[in-house]
Amino acid sequence: ISKTDLMEQLHLKYQQKPWAETLKLVHFCMDKPRRGPVSNAPDGPLRSCMEKIQRTLDAQSLFSVISTLESLSKQKGLNAHVSPSGTACYITSNMFYIEVQLERDGKVMDVKLAHLGEAPVVKLIFSQVFLFGRTKNYDAFGKILEDLSNLYQIPGNSEMKAKGYLALQALEKDLYSMSLLDRTPDVNRVTEVLHGKVGHLVPRTGGTPMNIEFYISPYQVLEAELNPGSQVCGTKTVVTVEGTDMLHKLPLSPLLVDSQAGEDSNPAFLPLTDELSMDLSAFFVFKFHQPIPMSSSSIEEIQRLTGIQITGLKLSPLYELIVHSTLKEKCSEDLSTHKTHFFVSLPDCPKHCYFLNQGSEKSDLSGALVSKIPFSHPKCVPGVIEILRHQVAYNGLISSCVSEKHINEDDSELLYFEVVPHSNTSFSVVFPHPVTENLACVVIDVTTSREVQCHLHLNPQDPMLNSSDDFIARAVKRCMSVPVVMRAIFRNGAKVKADS
Repeated sequence: ISKTDLMEQLHLKYQQKPWAETLKLVHFCMDKPRRGPVSNAPDGPLRSCMEKIQRTLDAQSLFSVISTLESLSKQKGLNAHVSPSGTACYITSNMFYIEVQLERDGKVMDVKLAHLGEAPVVKLIFSQVFLFGRTKNYDAFGKILEDLSNLYQIPGNSEMKAKGYLALQALEKDLYSMSLLDRTPDVNRVTEVLHGKVGHLVPRTGGTPMNIEFYISPYQVLEAELNPGSQVCGTKTVVTVEGTDMLHKLPLSPLLVDSQAGEDSNPAFLPLTDELSMDLSAFFVFKFHQPIPMSSSSIEEIQRLTGIQITGLKLSPLYELIVHSTLKEKCSEDLSTHKTHFFVSLPDCPKHCYFLNQGSEKSDLSGALVSKIPFSHPKCVPGVIEILRHQVAYNGLISSCVSEKHINEDDSELLYFEVVPHSNTSFSVVFPHPVTENLACVVIDVTTSREVQCHLHLNPQDPMLNSSDDFIARAVKRCMSVPVVMRAIFRNGAKVKADS
């Protein structure tokens, strides 16, 4: 049945009754205990009906707003109470409460948040979500409620949960202080992302976790330069705290000393004494919106830095993981199909066909999809960020050879390339020499997220291609795209062929 027909039937059935009375009846049914056997979701159909009615209503009345807030609170496992005046709704849990102040016409005046033991403060992000369309704003507000509840998903009583929140606050203050180290007044966001000790940091607002943007590709930088005012997003991670079965010593107050870097330009921290820390069934985590393919050696290096194992990993060939992740991002490709060759089209150039040799099961060529990284001390954050930058830069070069086109749709001229992994940081691109019938090879070694080394190998009898190792390295850093670099090499080779 369509929404229009459903609403017409409801109007006909209840045309003698006002909406307020109908909504009160639904609320009464939802709150009334069931006499029959209790299922997993006894009031599921009623809640669903209530949500449909509220989303379909066009009127933004005080009653409809409060009813929606009450329903939304119950969905998220929270309690809701209305003030005696009827113009304020309190959404509460054992650890925090939110006060939504309303005008008589249903317009939101103010939204305040108070954590356990803290005075309520105005959080603009709460008020801002009510400035958009009704469906969108309540969905966004529901996500904020979820994120607030997730801050306290730590084993133990209310005191332990409050300590976990204190630890998260201490970490956030240290990360913010680290983001200011070596920072000049005129630094821009891209420089912070690529070179800052903790990337570009956006503090937590209410329940929305702190997020760190730590890598942005050259194409994204170019897009930002060509479109002033646009917000091009690089690779991000959120910072939060999670419950665990094991105890970890977490700081309860900031540890960074005077926001000044210590020896070797590394931040200096206070020792983790019993007065400044506490054993909690929790750890801090970096969480990613999409899992990142990481090499086994990168995972081991992170675990060595943090002292905590990353669990739940399934090892696979690293290139296979990069290909699958790229296809999922670009075209939601069915990951059950294993594709190894892809067609890439570039302007003013024959189409490229890339064969990706996924390598062996050797440990240094295997990897896993990493969704989160646990840690317990702020001192390891700069090192983890550098490893993540390095891995994402490497993944970006490999993924530049992957496209949704794995079938050649035309019979135009093709250039063939094979991408072969050498280690967790280097690979080679093998291709036919533009002038002779022999093969040529470029070895690309991603030494850091900002530095690459390249070596062009030719048969000694073949003519040079007018592409020095330094030229290729600069081209790679400028675009981080294998097809674009190969096009540049072939253009230089074409000049050599024309001269000969």
